[in-house]
Amino acid sequence: MPISDCEVRDPRIRRTRQLLQAALKSLLETKNFDEITVQDITEAATVNRATFYDHYADKFALLDALVAGGFHAFLHERDVRFEGNCPSEASAIIRAACDYILLMHDGHDCKEQSAFEPLIDAAITAAIRRVLTRNDSPETRLSPMTASAASWAINGAVKGWYNTPDRPSVDEVVPQILAMILPMLQSGSTAASSMPHDEQVVASR
Repeated sequence: MPISDCEVRDPRIRRTRQLLQAALKSLLETKNFDEITVQDITEAATVNRATFYDHYADKFALLDALVAGGFHAFLHERDVRFEGNCPSEASAIIRAACDYILLMHDGHDCKEQSAFEPLIDAAITAAIRRVLTRNDSPETRLSPMTASAASWAINGAVKGWYNTPDRPSVDEVVPQILAMILPMLQSGSTAASSMPHDEQVVASR
């Protein structure tokens, strides 16, 4: 089974995967995802089919890597991280998700590309979840269930905002989404989850 992009250390593997992802990204500018074949991707990347399958199980796995990798790079450029339940950190993640969905759809017909919309949702949600769980402090580390619920909630709220006619600006919507998400994050650390219910209520005040 191919190792995930996050675990790759060999620069040759990284370069090959970058070529494959760049090829798919380029093809998506002129074709619907349904129309793109593995052969199209390998020809655009100038690699053979065997090499493709050494790295990805299929074009869906490649799309997932492309979307998730792009979002992680987006977060890295902004130095966005989550080390607890700090509102400013959560706001930065929400803002990045808003900006990224705008970037993903810029210049693309969403109706034409609707076939892979669920894949984009899953990839971005997984990327947000990885950010939320990348915390070395046992005191503020989110439980897996909370991180999963919060990541889906953030992506769902951002997508709802994006699909709203005459949607408000990013500056306006981020505090609104934060107000919904922050209580979940603040009560969802592994430390808080292990408290009796009465103590959790006190701690959240």
